[in-house]
Amino acid sequence: MKAILMTAVGKIDVLKYQDIPEPEILETTQIKIKLQAAGVNPVDTKVRHNGLFFDQPLPAVLGCDGAGIVVETGTAVSQFKVGDKVWFCNGGLGREQGNYAQYTVLDERWVSLSPKTFSFIEAAAAPLVLITAWGALFDRGGLQAGQTVLIHAGTGGVGHVAIQLAKLKGAKVITTVSSAQKADFVKNLGADEAIIYTQQDFVATVNELTDGKGADLVFDTVGSAVFEKSIAATAHFGRLITLLDPGELNLNEARMRNLLIGFELMLTPMLRDLPEARDKHINILNNCAQWADQGLLKLHVSKQLPLKEAAIAHQLIETGHTTGKIVLSI
Repeated sequence: MKAILMTAVGKIDVLKYQDIPEPEILETTQIKIKLQAAGVNPVDTKVRHNGLFFDQPLPAVLGCDGAGIVVETGTAVSQFKVGDKVWFCNGGLGREQGNYAQYTVLDERWVSLSPKTFSFIEAAAAPLVLITAWGALFDRGGLQAGQTVLIHAGTGGVGHVAIQLAKLKGAKVITTVSSAQKADFVKNLGADEAIIYTQQDFVATVNELTDGKGADLVFDTVGSAVFEKSIAATAHFGRLITLLDPGELNLNEARMRNLLIGFELMLTPMLRDLPEARDKHINILNNCAQWADQGLLKLHVSKQLPLKEAAIAHQLIETGHTTGKIVLSI
């Protein structure tokens, strides 16, 4: 089968389009999937640049997100049948094969039926960002109806689904964007307020919009500078959740505000082999599939590229200014 191999640690030229053996079912609970699309995420570029998470030899197939059709099932498989359309987040970190390939094999436990209303491209764009946004907003952030949440980088892969999930919960959503065009984009997703951070001080604007209180929850998807500045935009006794390592910061004001600070890394259950936590991920995908089929949840794919152009996808991701998601069609 055709696949993109990461042949070394380095720049985009280490990604090679090659033939590799087609995977086979080795356990009774596994299913074989003919991949139709693979989502591209920042973690893919970080693995390429920094190395695999596991002590395994290269080459490796990257790509955590996949969508496709079940073509074969193990003898003990009970949840899926040949022909089922599925989406999932599995592999691509250096141990199990990733999804930049024509076929993959994985345990049925880590697969969900994809939304009937989503194309394979949309389905492949979704799992990692949906699970990440859900975990940050609800599991770590404890977001409740009627609360105010500030979501940074609202047009990004995680940000644009976080806006929608927060609105489905009944929260008021404030988000940051870099332009008027992007402000229109997030308002179409349901954001109540869009702060153009290149023209406005987001801390002052959030405090103005909340009558000086600040947001009950702040979700940082950007990094240390935004995280530190966000402390002053978070309500006393509020929560500040980040996807990244904020580094060594002055947290005196966070302490004075009695903030709960949390981290969201949706890869932890895969990296640490925590099956019960991964079961929760499948529940999230099942819930999101229902919302998608009800027309309540959309995935924005800004760029679709053929599998052989994975290097271009990585190059685009690394600019840090992608709207929505980039997907490889297979």
